[in-house]
Amino acid sequence: MDFSQYFPIWSKLTDDQRQRITQRVMRREVKKGALLHDSSNECTGLLLVRMGQLRAYILSDEGREITIYRLFDRDMCLFSASCIMRSIQFDITVEAEKDTELWLIPPDVYQAIMNESAAVANYTNEVMASRFSEVMWLVEQIMWKSLDKRLASFLAEESAIEGSMTLKLTHETIAKHLGSHREVVTRMLRYFQNEGLVKVSRGSVEILDMDALERLGE
Repeated sequence: MDFSQYFPIWSKLTDDQRQRITQRVMRREVKKGALLHDSSNECTGLLLVRMGQLRAYILSDEGREITIYRLFDRDMCLFSASCIMRSIQFDITVEAEKDTELWLIPPDVYQAIMNESAAVANYTNEVMASRFSEVMWLVEQIMWKSLDKRLASFLAEESAIEGSMTLKLTHETIAKHLGSHREVVTRMLRYFQNEGLVKVSRGSVEILDMDALERLGE
């Protein structure tokens, strides 16, 4: 499949707009762990995932990470082109969680077409609203949910994403997703293990009781 089959509103563009995107869009293949965007470059471009998985996160002043959303097949990241949205006042880092194929749309091309096309402007607003909803959901989780519930929810979600009860995750990786410390996550996983919810091994967590884990995360 080519770009036109992944861009949701391709049919609503004019021939000229399609040509301009086609001439400038870049297809990239990145390896797991590759850094695609950070605070040093506010105008990387818009990222449209063809196949793979990306993670968007923010960094605290102390260097702690917390995942704010993830991107899967056909998802688009607008925050990597924050220069076209002046209201964005926080820095986001985007990295590949898996080997990923994606397209990069230059911000100047997208902004010009967005200024011309109501369909593109509306689509952009919808994507932004969805991402901000995810950010607000995260804020609510941090403020009102204890770490054990957040960890349980994360493990259940990760199992659904991977389609497996055995998760290849280090304690450090989990801590980065949750914005916590590795030592705190380790203690919580040991508690889960003592309760029969999971089995912890080096570099992996096996879920033993998904029903109990989901109830805890509710």
